[in-house]
Amino acid sequence: MIPVGEKNEKVEKSEMTQESATPETPEGEPSEKVEVAREEWEKLQEELKLWQERALRYAAEVENLKKTFKREKEEFYKYALEQVFRELLPSVDNLERALEAAEKSQDIKALLDGVALTLKGLMSAMEKFGLTQFEVALGEAFNPHHHEALHLEETEEHPEGTVVRVYQKGYKLHDRVIRPALVAVAKRPATEEKKEEASGEAPPA
Repeated sequence: MIPVGEKNEKVEKSEMTQESATPETPEGEPSEKVEVAREEWEKLQEELKLWQERALRYAAEVENLKKTFKREKEEFYKYALEQVFRELLPSVDNLERALEAAEKSQDIKALLDGVALTLKGLMSAMEKFGLTQFEVALGEAFNPHHHEALHLEETEEHPEGTVVRVYQKGYKLHDRVIRPALVAVAKRPATEEKKEEASGEAPPA
């Protein structure tokens, strides 16, 4: 039998008087020892070794998984736009062919039709990935979330604070504006402001 922490009840009285002879637990009670058969002891040692090996193997597998996930993530971000560019390449090819045709032909209408068709294909390809173009109507109220004011333009045709000219169309990616439309915003003519000041009328809010 192999002692593994067993209490010996046949301890000599002289040994009982020595504090070092009887180790105590944190609670102040003498610790107990248990005798284990050699066969069972060896079995426990084998199990301990087995679990240690498993723990090391699992730790190595987790580390390998981390490296794999990191590599796959880097690959994903590196080639995330691959399909987008595949859809855009035909439009690039059409534009190149249009330029070649323009150098050899004087048919402006055919050239314009080709460019218009290419633009249509390009817009269709972008819409597949959620990118859409939004129109801005003249007379529409200025919206800072959708419009960017390039300048103020004096006019009597549209109410003050409305769009009177569109210089560049806006784009949305799904529901998010990624480029606002570039516009000019209506402003009352200076002559009208002077007339109101002279008459003492307060300008409308």
